Amino acid sequence: MPELPEVQTLVDDLNASGLVGKTIEKARVYWPRTIAEPTSRTFCRRIRGMQITAIWRRGKYLVFDFKPGDHLLLHLRMSGRLNLVSPDQKRSRHEHVVLCLDNGLQLRFQDTRKFGRMLLLHNAGQVLDRLGIEPLSKTFTAKALARIMSRRQRMLKPLLLDQAVIAGLGNIYVDEALWDAGLHPCCRSDTLDEGKTRSLQRAIRKVLRRGLKNMGTSLGSGKANFYSVARRSARNQDELKVFRRTGQPCPRCKNPIERIIVGQRSTHVCDRCQKL
Repeated sequence: MPELPEVQTLVDDLNASGLVGKTIEKARVYWPRTIAEPTSRTFCRRIRGMQITAIWRRGKYLVFDFKPGDHLLLHLRMSGRLNLVSPDQKRSRHEHVVLCLDNGLQLRFQDTRKFGRMLLLHNAGQVLDRLGIEPLSKTFTAKALARIMSRRQRMLKPLLLDQAVIAGLGNIYVDEALWDAGLHPCCRSDTLDEGKTRSLQRAIRKVLRRGLKNMGTSLGSGKANFYSVARRSARNQDELKVFRRTGQPCPRCKNPIERIIVGQRSTHVCDRCQKL
């Protein structure tokens, strides 16, 4: 599933493509369930003629702001991606929503597994206000993280994956951050002292910034893999320390990386560096 670095990479690509200021002349929906709100028919009617005024990210959501004031929220889920192409290009059977722009191009939402969702809303806050703190914001300090940790009695990994607590983190970057901070994913949140909390805060920001620098993480070469709008494959997979490195030596102590299940999620850990 695309996480904060992957979604931000798409946002950056879309802004660089000059989409802000363009108007949607027509929309076509080929898999109605992709449109979570409103109905697909109403979606096509309402979005027609809307001008894009901004493209940004909140958590794992891509957000398009429109004139006269509506918002399109897109959650990529497991396999969603965006293609900016000429209308002459044959539509793939996995391209479920097509937005026709006034510059002659089409923005197509491709989703092999059909889990991705779009919402066209008058008030984006009804969804976005439920999300937690942004981990790359100035407000995400060690003190802020300490407050989050101390008020809850939960295992670290499920807590960090909770979008209502911290927005944008997923399986890849949580595993990487916990390894970097030397913390076991099953450690209870309210047991962290000041030093461990500071290490975790720094590690979260470090792995996210590295992911952004590398334009996200691409795992494998399948149709569901992540690519930028410009069809550039990400590079961060080359710098992962533990995620999907089961049996390989830990970069820090050479102990074999183990794969365990935490909160029903596949988790990668060095049990020597990350003692419970």
